[in-house]
Amino acid sequence: MKMKVTRMPHNKYLPEYKTEGSSGMDLYAAIDKDITLKPLERVLVPTGIKIEIPSEYEAQVRARSGLSVKHGITLINAIGTIDADYRGEICVGLVNISNEEYTIKPDDRIAQLVIAKVEKAHIETTVELSATLRGEGGFGSTGFNK
Repeated sequence: MKMKVTRMPHNKYLPEYKTEGSSGMDLYAAIDKDITLKPLERVLVPTGIKIEIPSEYEAQVRARSGLSVKHGITLINAIGTIDADYRGEICVGLVNISNEEYTIKPDDRIAQLVIAKVEKAHIETTVELSATLRGEGGFGSTGFNK
């Protein structure tokens, strides 16, 4: 699968896989000065890239585990979806869920970009759904002993 990338003037780095086995490409903060996130503060950080992927794919922006575990920096929306027809700059919505301030510096690795195949659903309306053992059991219904 080929992904076209446009590097914007404020960008120094293209997304890149750090190891042969990496499923996500690192995304970098394309900023010219530090951004300090206070506890529970949110910010939209530009990456300086635009992408083009085939229509049967999506790009997923995911948190970097090191930032999340060590510093409490994660994504506002857990996983950000970039649709195949989006052509704007990729920006990463970060939130500080720790009790300490955290500073994002220019060119810091701030997220990962994972490319995933998308299967389109064909909606079929019906009066009844097939029965299962679980039925309508919802949140936590399969994980507790009765």
